[in-house]
Amino acid sequence: MTRVSAGQTRGPLAIVLALGTAQTIAWASSYYLPAILAAPIARDLGLAPTYVFGALSGALVISGLLGPRVGHAIDTFGGRSLLVISNLVFVAGLLLLSVAHGVAVLITAWVLLGIGMGMGLYEAAFATLARIYGTHARRTITGITLIAGFASTLGWPLTTWLEAEYGWRVACQVWAAIHIALALPLNLSLPRAVPLDQMPQPSARAGQRTGRQSETFAMVLLAYMFAAASFVSSGISAILPTMLVAFGATPAQALLAGALVGPAQVGARLLEAGWLARFHPLLSARLAMLMNPIGVVALVAGGPLLASTFTVLYGAGNGIITIARGTLPLALFGPAGFGKRVGMISLPSRLTGAAAPLALGLMVEHIGSSALWISALVSVSAFFALLLLRTERANSTPLQVGEQNS
Repeated sequence: MTRVSAGQTRGPLAIVLALGTAQTIAWASSYYLPAILAAPIARDLGLAPTYVFGALSGALVISGLLGPRVGHAIDTFGGRSLLVISNLVFVAGLLLLSVAHGVAVLITAWVLLGIGMGMGLYEAAFATLARIYGTHARRTITGITLIAGFASTLGWPLTTWLEAEYGWRVACQVWAAIHIALALPLNLSLPRAVPLDQMPQPSARAGQRTGRQSETFAMVLLAYMFAAASFVSSGISAILPTMLVAFGATPAQALLAGALVGPAQVGARLLEAGWLARFHPLLSARLAMLMNPIGVVALVAGGPLLASTFTVLYGAGNGIITIARGTLPLALFGPAGFGKRVGMISLPSRLTGAAAPLALGLMVEHIGSSALWISALVSVSAFFALLLLRTERANSTPLQVGEQNS
């Protein structure tokens, strides 16, 4: 029997627009904030900018540790209430940050922001959509990443302008106001989750499993793949301009090439929403993990002339992997227990993402541009992990593809 939920009667487009906009605000006012405000905050507090970025790393660790519990809560009760609470936590963190005059308050503020990130970023949004749409959530997951992919594109200029005109403290306060005035009402507009006893039960074929040990192994492989992808993405993002200059690009060429990462991410997500949507997400993930190694080979072979090729491939891989964080676990394991699974799978990626900028930065200091080869090898290892996943889930994956597209 086909389930009809509040989300389906309201229409997925309205939900995607609401949740995608709320996600844009959440990302812009937390993860992307230090890129603009680290320097003025550190200068005003008499600290090195490293302290601010270190606080962000700590917040990412906190958000990762919260992931499984948040996911389990969404599996049980739905995500609407938790997303609304995340807005209030973001507000508290931003307001506290705006009045910080020392390290203690700075750290406390980022602890709150870390809690907000754990409750209110992509993993929570994906789990919310899985509770609304079940196995049919793939397109809506892709949709919100298309919108929230502009978080830095919109957030950085706004934060820059606010800081230049009114100072970093007012910038934090304005973002807090945006959460109250816009993001919170948008999350409140989301439909309540369908009760668990009304969730659609998978067919006997689609529900076949290869055993608990197999499912655990599949989760370990996914966790490794996403951790590797996060290491590469976070690390290269931190060193990209410097790395391109080390390969012979001028600063202007490096900036131009770097500016292509965002459009490449959006373009890849459009491809995922269109042509690639006909295939299992495992294919998309495999292709995404090969993008960075191919880009590194192109950069090494062609030097600065192919710097843009590298950044486009790197950005495209990032764009698809972001979607795969939601669609791949959904396709492999189904919507039951989705939130908790995603939280557990995402925990290692939070840790590697937090450590990657420092790790790759140290690699650049000691081995120079060869650090890019390290990132390529990490991506290749994740690709092979996906090949193992295909073998391990062979008995259930193709059946779930048919179920999802039926």
